[in-house]
Amino acid sequence: MLLAHELVGRAHDPALILIHGITDSRRMWHPLVDPLAEHHSVLTVDLRGHGESDSDEPYDPISYASDVVETAAALGVTDAIVVGHSLGGVVASAFAAIAPCRAVVNVDQPLRLSGFKEALGQLEPMLRGDDESFQAALEMMFSAMDGPLPAHEQARLRAHRRADQAVVLGTWASVFESTVDELDATVEQLAAGITVPYLSLHGIDPGPDYAPWLQRLVPTAVVEVWPDLGHYLHLVEPDRFLARLAEFEAQVRV
Repeated sequence: MLLAHELVGRAHDPALILIHGITDSRRMWHPLVDPLAEHHSVLTVDLRGHGESDSDEPYDPISYASDVVETAAALGVTDAIVVGHSLGGVVASAFAAIAPCRAVVNVDQPLRLSGFKEALGQLEPMLRGDDESFQAALEMMFSAMDGPLPAHEQARLRAHRRADQAVVLGTWASVFESTVDELDATVEQLAAGITVPYLSLHGIDPGPDYAPWLQRLVPTAVVEVWPDLGHYLHLVEPDRFLARLAEFEAQVRV
């Protein structure tokens, strides 16, 4: 599927692909696009069922990533660093597993999905309820992750949010329906295809055992925790994020 997108910057500059999280859209990245476009070709996309893109099952990481691969190829965007936030971090990881790219930056999305299963399961009845219950469950989840995100940024993200129940439930179907062992096996299979440099940034600490776990699966992975910045650390401290991305890109070039 060709996705709704924006492509800015000069075509001959190094490419970045920016992928948003669940219910968000490419507009999530807007505060960062202009400074990045000074020295990059920047592609932002709306995943299927999000933003202005069409809806179409399935909503699994490989399908999401295949759409991004197809869209980038149609636009001539190659050899990109793929940056994903939240769900986008899983999609960026899947992109690296199925298509060439220069590197991956995963923003606050632990790949240990089995650890997400228990927390999500507590909200499952509300998520599967009527629209009011579904929306309330999402608001509970996102409010808990906002951290120090400024109020104007919270309002901006919520104004562009597309919370489609079928899309959200489809995205999380494997978490709901798989056992912990099955989720771990799925992640291990995906991670086995990632061979490029991989930076995992977290504003919510994934725990002391996460880094060695991820590095066992993805030997190129570097895990950093920026304490107490919440789920949207790249929007809480955008200058720091841009500087870290530039540093990582310089290391990738070496």
